[in-house]
Amino acid sequence: MGFSGAEDRWRDGLVGLRNVVRQEVVSRQLDAHLPGERATVLDAGCGQGTQALRLAERGHDVTGVDASRDLLDLLPPGRIRAVHADLAELSSLFEPASFDVVLCHGVLMYFDDPGSLLTDLARLVRPGGLLSLLVRNGDALAMRPGLAGDWRAAREAFTADGYTNRLGVRARADRRADLTAAMSARGLEVVQWYGVRVFTDTCPDLAGPPGDLDALLECEEVAGRTDPYRGVAALTHLIGGRQEA
Repeated sequence: MGFSGAEDRWRDGLVGLRNVVRQEVVSRQLDAHLPGERATVLDAGCGQGTQALRLAERGHDVTGVDASRDLLDLLPPGRIRAVHADLAELSSLFEPASFDVVLCHGVLMYFDDPGSLLTDLARLVRPGGLLSLLVRNGDALAMRPGLAGDWRAAREAFTADGYTNRLGVRARADRRADLTAAMSARGLEVVQWYGVRVFTDTCPDLAGPPGDLDALLECEEVAGRTDPYRGVAALTHLIGGRQEA
């Protein structure tokens, strides 16, 4: 699996409603867990840097790593430390326990076996620090095709561990229980989990934000932290914490 070849199509969707909802809701969910003081942050697979730039604006010391030079070139100069590298190189780029907060959003799904990446991410979290993971929700893969009336795809999705996304790329999905166990095995305990895009996942790819965006985001935010809605969201956002030494 991999993201290569779909970058242009993905970039076209950055201004669409689906990405606006994703970025804004994830940012609000993350805010509740960030340290109050200046923190060192790593955004692994930062892309165009939406989350990285927001955290930098709030006074945090942010490093972004991405394999795409084109996406890193979209970042305003000097706002964050940008590192052009494959995520497989993380263990050689940084010392263990280098960061208070590590983000990895929308990346694990493009790895056939994300175990080594998850190990590297966990290794970089300091005692008392956080790992924020955003993954495709493997417990609700049938929701999107089912709501679209694609019954064959919906039936297959009940037992699938992957899907073909809107970019035409085959990707993995993670079940929350499995990922929780994988994080625990690496010394990180899930302190909270959320759903992202409960109501807006099936909107057209290039649909823009509506006039009542604030009300929409409020509903998405509430649904993302409330059962049973968060369990059927398109994406799952897990916050894992490492205990103080």
